[in-house]
Amino acid sequence: MDKERVQEALNKIRPALQADGGDVELVEVCDDGVVKVQLVGACRGCPMSQLTLANGVERVLKEEIPEIVRVEPV
Repeated sequence: MDKERVQEALNKIRPALQADGGDVELVEVCDDGVVKVQLVGACRGCPMSQLTLANGVERVLKEEIPEIVRVEPV
């Protein structure tokens, strides 16, 4: 799984996050299928950020790239 492919999938999610004043940054793509991201902007301190991460970012990434095991915040 390469970083460019993950970045392309994140770009599909990004407009929805940016509409609410937030964004997501790719930190690392691990060989074991773990993708590490950082929520920034309004998403960073939002109490709903875990829900956004699980139901938004992780769901879309797993749909686009089935070899992703999980998405972790950093």
